Amino acid sequence: MDENIIQKKTIFSGIQPSGDLTLGSYLGAIKNWVELSDMYNCYYCIVDMHAITVRQNPTELRRRTIAQLAQYIACGLDPDKNTIFIQSHVSAHAELAWILNCYTMFGELSRMTQFKDKSAKNADNINAGLFTYPALMAADILLYQTDLVPVGEDQKQHVEICRDIAVRFNGVYGDVFKMPEPYIPKVGARIMSLTSPENKMSKSDKDPGGCIYIMQNPDDIMRCFKRAVTDSETFVCYNTSTKPGISNLMQIYSAATGESFEEIEKEFCGKGYGEFKTKVGEAVVEMLRPIREEAERLIADKSYLESVYKKGAEKAALTANKTLRKVYKKVGFVEK
Repeated sequence: MDENIIQKKTIFSGIQPSGDLTLGSYLGAIKNWVELSDMYNCYYCIVDMHAITVRQNPTELRRRTIAQLAQYIACGLDPDKNTIFIQSHVSAHAELAWILNCYTMFGELSRMTQFKDKSAKNADNINAGLFTYPALMAADILLYQTDLVPVGEDQKQHVEICRDIAVRFNGVYGDVFKMPEPYIPKVGARIMSLTSPENKMSKSDKDPGGCIYIMQNPDDIMRCFKRAVTDSETFVCYNTSTKPGISNLMQIYSAATGESFEEIEKEFCGKGYGEFKTKVGEAVVEMLRPIREEAERLIADKSYLESVYKKGAEKAALTANKTLRKVYKKVGFVEK
């Protein structure tokens, strides 16, 4: 059994608890994680250290972190098959991040899209962490000798800079880090806003109608879908250039029902957008209902969730500290 685990490729991914998990988080990431659990050695992290590059309410951050853990499990991530942990509970992430900061170039960091976006949105708080977060992200990935990083198409830049840092470090000290590759799922990788379909669905969306949350009540979900932006035409057809709103709804419906775009077009041939939007909303409500109910049950069981995150951190630390000891030796730190 242990030999099989060692031979499996390793996957690492994480989501910030900076807001409640969205339908985009589930369809674009977590649903795919569940399907990878049997094939890979998986580390799934709640990246609370990344979250504080933007000011957080401490009470809310703690609540969301625990709620996110409950939602991970409710979505189907089995703690016995996956290593699920809170980033700040494994100190190796912060320790390796500092070292990698010293092997990350200023020019690389200044070109990062997320730094530019978040700086524009948080002009009164352009802090050093916001600038150097790719070094922490690289540490997250490289600590576990990760083979694959599940990311959306828009996040490939993060894996690319991680690889650049790893290449630079390995070029000086030998093969210390494994070279990670982005893993981009074909369906549901990029769920867009319901009100601004040119933008990705995001928990930071200022328009509450554009985003669906895993824990949202069914009436609010239906209301959002009925108000979803479409176009002036009347037929359901997949074309992201001319029909971004309808194409986004088709992507969501396909992920919720398993139907292909061709099957969806056939199903709604001759029917109006109103009926289509209602059907998409109903499919999403039924998909999320068992997840929401199970998450609510888990959130009430604080001792169980504590046992999960403590066990996960202990397991993650065993692998992370092994990599960190090797790095410390390579850079010339005196052994503890």
